[in-house]
Amino acid sequence: MNYTLSTSLIVGYILILILSSYTVIHIFRHRNEYSTILIASLNITNTLIAGLLYSTLFIFSVVIFISYDINILLWKISLVTGFITLLFTSIIYSFFNQYKKIKPFPFIYFTLLFGLLVGALATPDSMTLIFNGPLPPMFSVMDPSNIYFEFNIATSIVFILFELFITINFLYSAAIIYNKTKNKQEGSTLLLNTLVYSISVIMLLLYITVKETIYREIYIVILWVSSFAFYIMLIKKPEMFFILPNRIYSVNIYHKSGIVLYSYNFGDTTDNKIESARWGTILIGLNHILNEFIDKTDKIDVIQTKKSDIVVRYENDYGYALVVNTNQKNEIVENLMLGFSKDFNSKYKNKLLDIQDLNRLINISEFIDIKELVEKHFHLYK
Repeated sequence: MNYTLSTSLIVGYILILILSSYTVIHIFRHRNEYSTILIASLNITNTLIAGLLYSTLFIFSVVIFISYDINILLWKISLVTGFITLLFTSIIYSFFNQYKKIKPFPFIYFTLLFGLLVGALATPDSMTLIFNGPLPPMFSVMDPSNIYFEFNIATSIVFILFELFITINFLYSAAIIYNKTKNKQEGSTLLLNTLVYSISVIMLLLYITVKETIYREIYIVILWVSSFAFYIMLIKKPEMFFILPNRIYSVNIYHKSGIVLYSYNFGDTTDNKIESARWGTILIGLNHILNEFIDKTDKIDVIQTKKSDIVVRYENDYGYALVVNTNQKNEIVENLMLGFSKDFNSKYKNKLLDIQDLNRLINISEFIDIKELVEKHFHLYK
């Protein structure tokens, strides 16, 4: 028996096992670098299921023979875990587009197909195991080219529809993210990885339709390559979870008297800026809010315009408001504002307390070096 293919798959499995384990540990240890705990948790769960559970089930179903029924069961469970991985990945893609916003139509359709697929796999005759030769002994290493899992027609149709739909959805989402994001390098990396994943899906569909085991092995190799790239991206580029879903156009600090202590614009925002008349109206409103409501519990914390959100963070103890003009208000932006406010309060505490009296002359030149703090906390959006 030729063990070259089985040995290669086992080596690939060990490598993906090591990298995925390291990725899980790395994300957990540096979870605060992934914008929110929710995003860190999604990536940890996704890596555990895809890199550890799915790969293990795949290897044990096509390389290690235990028994006819157990190998079929392992293959079915591996497919279900693969589908669950796609579910988590689709959520992550949705968060790249708009944090905590999942479009109902594709997600509901995806969930419906997932349910149909799990139901189809649960039927006794959904799959048969075909050997090219006699059954190997229990707990033996097999040549994967001699083992084939054949779906019945109904399961094949649902499986193909599911894979095609989710792949098209991923490609569409990646293209939208690339088009929307200012940082094209981050967007192109995600788009390229999605294209590589799509090739692996084509191989899997060829395996189902053409019934040649070589496509299954090519599928898992390409999938592992795609996973390798994504895990490295997770380790090296946690900032993509800040960059891809968000754009920040300006950071402004308003004293409760209405005086602008500092204003910082990020690059050319002419395509997203608010019309001057509308911005003037917003400033008047902010001035009113700062004068009348800064000491009250009921305050407006976001002003929505056609092209952006004006997010306001009030610092009652120091008598000012941090105002950020962004494409969307979300937890990521709020965390950045919180971190900035903490540093700003610490650095300018005495000056801020000194100008609490509205009759006191405010020298805004004393706040000129705020730029360093802005660039420290919002440098990803320069």
